[in-house]
Amino acid sequence: MKVKEQLKMLKPYQPGKPIEEVKKEYNLDKVVKLASNENPFGCSELVKKVLVDHFDNMAIYPDGYAFAIREKLANHLGVNMDQLIFGNGSDEIVQIICRSYLGKGTNTVMATPTFPQYRHNAVIEGAEIREIPLKNGEHDLENMLQAIDEKTRVVWVCNPNNPTGVYIPESQLLSFLEKVPTDVLVVLDEAYYEYVTQEDYPNSINLLQKYENLMILRTFSKAYGLASLRIGYGIANPTLIKEMEPAREPFNTNTLAQKAAFVALDDQDFIEYCRNENEKGLKQYYCFCEEFNLKYFPSQGNFILINFGRDANELFEALLKKGFIVRSGKALGFPTSLRITVGSTEQNEAIIQHLKELL
Repeated sequence: MKVKEQLKMLKPYQPGKPIEEVKKEYNLDKVVKLASNENPFGCSELVKKVLVDHFDNMAIYPDGYAFAIREKLANHLGVNMDQLIFGNGSDEIVQIICRSYLGKGTNTVMATPTFPQYRHNAVIEGAEIREIPLKNGEHDLENMLQAIDEKTRVVWVCNPNNPTGVYIPESQLLSFLEKVPTDVLVVLDEAYYEYVTQEDYPNSINLLQKYENLMILRTFSKAYGLASLRIGYGIANPTLIKEMEPAREPFNTNTLAQKAAFVALDDQDFIEYCRNENEKGLKQYYCFCEEFNLKYFPSQGNFILINFGRDANELFEALLKKGFIVRSGKALGFPTSLRITVGSTEQNEAIIQHLKELL
């Protein structure tokens, strides 16, 4: 069998070790996972009830158009229903975009390091990848603009950026959008939107009417705590959505995910609670870093990237033995750093104490 040549250059996604495996391997009673930027507070109580109520409909295909959640989300965001596209997590929207616009003879521009699925899916489609190094954890928007030419189809902007957590202020984003050619799609990935607290963070939905080449990605996996159900969405002008829809698989979001997302939108008090607790948690890490003179990026996500100045894999293994799963920076382009998901106050205190001992 002759697989695509592009696939020979790629490695499949390597998820972190499951909690049960770590418990067994290191003979631990308790393991705390702070590796995948999941919500340590779970999801809204409203979600748990609605899932139980819909277990009897497993034999029926989901609504391929996702009408109920589409209508609810459109009202919540203040957009039209035909401005939305849903995916099996926002990861699938990334795949749909690449499938729709990229191929041999085209190129795509992105920062590096950033969310790796932009590159991964573009490689599969045979497009040229133009990666522009971050500056102090930030997108180098000027050099990204310089990389655009007549063969550029998609530009990726992760805001706040994963894995650094650094955000792009509205003034900088507007200046960038004004200079991007109108036939180049700008994908603004806002997976951590609900955690942002900075007042000058862009109100991106208000920009859609002016910039018809803009698409916003968001997800229910992070602050809403629905990562295992896999549902995310894109927001753009109706023409752009209509062009992409044929690349979307039918029934790509399951019934339970649609129901859960529908009721999760009603509990904005839960989202506010998670945002406030996340801000407190980040301050715990900032104090720790300042105490030990460690470099870090101030984050607008629910994670922090800390430079320990030593081999990240060694720190990763040391924490694993203590029952904490984090993300080694070696896989993220920061070989002496760890990316740590912000947990509950108690979880943060516990891992910080272990880090102090290791240092």
